[in-house]
Amino acid sequence: MSEKINHPSHYQGKNNIEVINVIEAFNLNFNTGNAVKYILRNGKKTEDTIIDIKKAIWYLNRELDNKKITNCKLKEGRNDKKGFN
Repeated sequence: MSEKINHPSHYQGKNNIEVINVIEAFNLNFNTGNAVKYILRNGKKTEDTIIDIKKAIWYLNRELDNKKITNCKLKEGRNDKKGFN
């Protein structure tokens, strides 16, 4: 049972590299880390690869939206109200 919790096979690649190690090595935040997780496990946990791809895209879109909001707030602080460009 511990293998399903500590080292699930759908999160391991060649040479037993685990997704969490990749995420931590690149110091990814929550959204980009989850996107990488779903990309790397694509087709391993379930046969429906579309779901994992859609989840990865969802997290990437959320991260993009957050970046746009942050950039907009920074621009507003400099009296530049051009928006999300």
